Amino acid sequence: MPVTAQQVELIPLAIYTLFAVGLIGVLLLAARYLGSGKETSEKHIPFESGMVPTGNARHASQVPFYLIAIFFIVFDVEGAFILAWATSWDILGLPGLVHITLFITVLLLGLIWLWMKGGLDWGPSAMRARGKRS
Repeated sequence: MPVTAQQVELIPLAIYTLFAVGLIGVLLLAARYLGSGKETSEKHIPFESGMVPTGNARHASQVPFYLIAIFFIVFDVEGAFILAWATSWDILGLPGLVHITLFITVLLLGLIWLWMKGGLDWGPSAMRARGKRS
Protein backbone atom coordinates (compact mmCIF):
# COMPACT_ATOMS: atom_id res chain seq x y z
CA MET A 1 0.00 0.00 0.00
CA PRO A 2 1.59 3.31 -1.04
CA VAL A 3 2.12 6.05 1.55
CA THR A 4 0.47 9.37 0.74
CA ALA A 5 1.96 12.81 1.38
CA GLN A 6 -0.57 13.46 4.18
CA GLN A 7 0.50 10.28 5.95
CA VAL A 8 4.16 11.29 5.68
CA GLU A 9 3.34 14.61 7.36
CA LEU A 10 1.83 12.74 10.33
CA ILE A 11 4.98 10.70 11.03
CA PRO A 12 6.61 13.37 13.29
CA LEU A 13 3.34 13.68 15.25
CA ALA A 14 3.18 9.90 15.70
CA ILE A 15 6.81 9.80 16.88
CA TYR A 16 6.19 12.66 19.32
CA THR A 17 3.05 10.96 20.66
CA LEU A 18 4.85 7.64 21.16
CA PHE A 19 7.73 9.42 22.89
CA ALA A 20 5.36 11.32 25.22
CA VAL A 21 3.33 8.23 26.12
CA GLY A 22 6.53 6.23 26.66
CA LEU A 23 7.99 8.93 28.92
CA ILE A 24 4.79 9.07 30.96
CA GLY A 25 4.84 5.30 31.32
CA VAL A 26 8.49 5.29 32.43
CA LEU A 27 7.84 8.03 35.00
CA LEU A 28 4.78 6.24 36.40
CA LEU A 29 6.71 2.98 36.72
CA ALA A 30 9.64 4.80 38.35
CA ALA A 31 7.31 6.44 40.86
CA ARG A 32 5.69 3.10 41.66
CA TYR A 33 8.90 1.18 42.20
CA LEU A 34 11.08 3.92 43.69
CA GLY A 35 8.45 5.36 46.06
CA SER A 36 8.18 4.15 49.64
CA GLY A 37 4.51 3.14 49.37
CA LYS A 38 4.09 3.25 53.15
CA GLU A 39 0.70 4.32 54.48
CA THR A 40 1.10 6.64 57.46
CA SER A 41 -1.36 8.79 59.33
CA GLU A 42 0.51 11.92 58.23
CA LYS A 43 -0.32 11.20 54.59
CA HIS A 44 -4.03 11.43 55.30
CA ILE A 45 -4.11 14.88 56.93
CA PRO A 46 -4.75 17.94 54.76
CA PHE A 47 -1.71 20.08 54.10
CA GLU A 48 -2.00 23.83 53.57
CA SER A 49 1.15 25.84 52.96
CA GLY A 50 3.17 24.01 55.60
CA MET A 51 0.74 24.84 58.39
CA VAL A 52 -1.13 22.24 60.38
CA PRO A 53 -4.84 22.86 59.79
CA THR A 54 -7.00 23.71 62.78
CA GLY A 55 -10.73 24.01 63.13
CA ASN A 56 -13.45 23.31 60.64
CA ALA A 57 -12.64 23.84 56.97
CA ARG A 58 -16.22 24.78 56.19
CA HIS A 59 -16.99 28.43 56.85
CA ALA A 60 -19.40 30.87 55.33
CA SER A 61 -17.79 33.24 52.86
CA GLN A 62 -18.90 36.81 52.77
CA VAL A 63 -21.09 37.90 49.86
CA PRO A 64 -18.95 40.97 48.98
CA PHE A 65 -16.13 38.61 48.01
CA TYR A 66 -18.32 37.12 45.29
CA LEU A 67 -19.56 40.56 44.26
CA ILE A 68 -16.00 41.73 43.73
CA ALA A 69 -15.31 38.64 41.62
CA ILE A 70 -18.42 39.18 39.49
CA PHE A 71 -17.68 42.89 39.02
CA PHE A 72 -14.14 42.03 37.98
CA ILE A 73 -15.40 39.56 35.38
CA VAL A 74 -17.97 42.01 34.00
CA PHE A 75 -15.52 44.87 33.67
CA ASP A 76 -12.74 42.61 32.43
CA VAL A 77 -14.99 41.39 29.61
CA GLU A 78 -15.96 45.00 28.93
CA GLY A 79 -12.30 45.87 28.65
CA ALA A 80 -11.74 43.01 26.20
CA PHE A 81 -14.64 44.17 24.02
CA ILE A 82 -13.44 47.77 24.05
CA LEU A 83 -9.90 46.67 23.19
CA ALA A 84 -11.20 44.59 20.28
CA TRP A 85 -13.21 47.59 19.07
CA ALA A 86 -10.23 49.92 19.47
CA THR A 87 -7.99 47.72 17.36
CA SER A 88 -10.46 47.71 14.47
CA TRP A 89 -12.21 51.06 14.83
CA ASP A 90 -11.19 52.21 11.37
CA ILE A 91 -12.81 49.14 9.78
CA LEU A 92 -16.02 49.34 11.84
CA GLY A 93 -16.62 53.01 11.18
CA LEU A 94 -19.68 54.86 12.49
CA PRO A 95 -21.82 51.72 13.09
CA GLY A 96 -19.04 50.33 15.28
CA LEU A 97 -18.85 53.60 17.21
CA VAL A 98 -22.61 53.50 17.81
CA HIS A 99 -22.44 49.89 19.01
CA ILE A 100 -19.56 50.48 21.41
CA THR A 101 -21.21 53.64 22.71
CA LEU A 102 -24.43 51.73 23.43
CA PHE A 103 -22.43 48.95 25.05
CA ILE A 104 -20.57 51.32 27.37
CA THR A 105 -23.79 53.23 28.11
CA VAL A 106 -25.63 50.07 29.17
CA LEU A 107 -22.75 49.03 31.40
CA LEU A 108 -22.50 52.51 32.88
CA LEU A 109 -26.24 52.57 33.61
CA GLY A 110 -25.90 49.16 35.26
CA LEU A 111 -23.05 50.46 37.39
CA ILE A 112 -25.07 53.53 38.41
CA TRP A 113 -28.06 51.34 39.29
CA LEU A 114 -25.81 49.04 41.33
CA TRP A 115 -24.27 52.02 43.11
CA MET A 116 -27.70 53.48 43.95
CA LYS A 117 -28.91 50.10 45.29
CA GLY A 118 -25.87 49.89 47.61
CA GLY A 119 -24.23 46.98 45.85
CA LEU A 120 -20.85 48.67 46.08
CA ASP A 121 -21.13 49.39 49.81
CA TRP A 122 -18.99 46.91 51.69
CA GLY A 123 -16.20 47.10 54.17
CA PRO A 124 -16.03 48.69 57.63
CA SER A 125 -17.70 51.99 56.70
CA ALA A 126 -20.66 50.15 55.13
CA MET A 127 -21.00 47.94 58.22
CA ARG A 128 -21.04 51.01 60.47
CA ALA A 129 -23.68 52.67 58.30
CA ARG A 130 -25.85 49.56 58.39
CA GLY A 131 -25.44 49.35 62.14
CA LYS A 132 -26.65 52.95 62.54
CA ARG A 133 -29.72 52.30 60.38
CA SER A 134 -30.77 49.25 62.42
